[in-house]
Amino acid sequence: MDVKVKTALVSVSDKTGVVEFVKKLSKMGVKIISTGGTAKKLAEAGIEVSSIDSVTGFPEMMDGRVKTLHPKIHGALLGLRDKDSHTAAMKEHGIEPIDLVCVNLYPFEQTIARQGCTLEEAIENIDIGGPSMLRSASKNHKFVTVVTSPDQYDKVLAEMEQKGGAVGLQFRSELAREAFCLTASYDAAISKYLNQRAGIDYPQRVTIAINKVKDLRYGENPHQSAAFYKLVSNDEASVSSGRIMEDSKEISFNNLLDVNAAFELVKEFDEPAAVVVKHLNPCGCAVDADICEAYRKAYEGDVISAFGGIVAINRTIDEKLAQTIMESYSRFGKARGAGGFFAEVIIAPKFETEAIEIIRTLKSWGKNVRLIETPAIDRSKIDGSEYDVRCVIGGILLQKRDLVGWEPDILTYPTKAKPTAEQLEDLRIAWIAGKHTKSNTIVLAKNKKLIGVGAGQMNRVESGLIAFKNAGEETKGCAMASDAFFPFPDNVENAAKAGVACIAQPGGSKKDDEVIAAADKHGIAMVFTGKRHFKH
Repeated sequence: MDVKVKTALVSVSDKTGVVEFVKKLSKMGVKIISTGGTAKKLAEAGIEVSSIDSVTGFPEMMDGRVKTLHPKIHGALLGLRDKDSHTAAMKEHGIEPIDLVCVNLYPFEQTIARQGCTLEEAIENIDIGGPSMLRSASKNHKFVTVVTSPDQYDKVLAEMEQKGGAVGLQFRSELAREAFCLTASYDAAISKYLNQRAGIDYPQRVTIAINKVKDLRYGENPHQSAAFYKLVSNDEASVSSGRIMEDSKEISFNNLLDVNAAFELVKEFDEPAAVVVKHLNPCGCAVDADICEAYRKAYEGDVISAFGGIVAINRTIDEKLAQTIMESYSRFGKARGAGGFFAEVIIAPKFETEAIEIIRTLKSWGKNVRLIETPAIDRSKIDGSEYDVRCVIGGILLQKRDLVGWEPDILTYPTKAKPTAEQLEDLRIAWIAGKHTKSNTIVLAKNKKLIGVGAGQMNRVESGLIAFKNAGEETKGCAMASDAFFPFPDNVENAAKAGVACIAQPGGSKKDDEVIAAADKHGIAMVFTGKRHFKH
């Protein structure tokens, strides 16, 4: 059923495009009712506007807090035009139907995002009348069109032009669904803010507001559908705040998971760093004063696994670095039998124009690699209140993000041998990389780069054996990190056989004394971090 729009109520905080929209409505013969600043702006543009108080018979009052909360407004929105008792009540009380509501809400999230925002400012930017009108209009979308965003203006006008000033039921229903999603998201932002103010981490009810970015080709497997959503307000540098270059190939569900894993690891380092991730685990990670050298070391950590992986850089990708990445199939790679190299995604805080040209043209695979440019990495913008969400069937688990890194001030040194400054650097890299590797985890590092990773095994001994095998002869004199404590000395014994020089692990096992004794027997320096980093 089409409904002709005869009267529209317009009250918007975001006034982008509203004058042009309302001018076109007026030309179609639509009567315009408006409030406050919106009415003033429309009138200044020469549009004939009826004020809200001319409809309600009451002035706007209490600094604008009360203006649309009136039976003549909500009756005009909620009244069923095909029900005699409703139309009789509207006639008795002089209520004229409103056929279109154009409302967007007070900028609550933008307000609380401002540095120094007070509770009073936040409260004053909680919209009451706006959500009420949106909900009333949406409930009665059988007769009322509800418009919530400047992005919808052209679509509504096109519909009305096509239908002689009317809007079809299917489109009204679609707009109503979007309006209910908006008000739910808005309420979620308010409740989140107030819970944070009260210091409540896990309230009785949690609503997580996320907006759809795009549909994906499929999920982890082709028989699964998928879409990408992101939190409404988060300016932390991340895969979600990153911009996928326009000429990039379509990104996938698995790509996004891997890119997140890679970028969250590379963000841990202040110095120039590069990471290569495959199937959610780092196969390469290195730091160096020269970002090109950091990339070379990261790639050479495991050139076989790097094939088809994700490259994350914490510096600008310039011409030189782009050339280095694209020519990764080096003599070293050939010697390891890597059989070539290509990356699925490259993510960095910035790409120079010349670098993009090199990536796209130097190698045939460059035209397909997805490039993601993020905001500048600023660890002060990390949102510690954001949940780490895991799903189980029929529910979700919420926890705080693991933002603990390398903490030199709380390290203890239980063994006779003590690590050198160089060894501590390698232990730091191994420990941080281990934090981002699926447990059970053993990670080896040497000369500021990963050389071996054992991930996701059902026992830590097996993880160690895998790491030693991958590193080969490079294990001599390397640093080793374990994401959790050693329940027995067996990992230390195996490390000694491989030539490991130093170990970082949380400590806290009932058999710490035996583990320390094994390290002392082999002259291995051990560091207790006091924290573990399980990553399931």
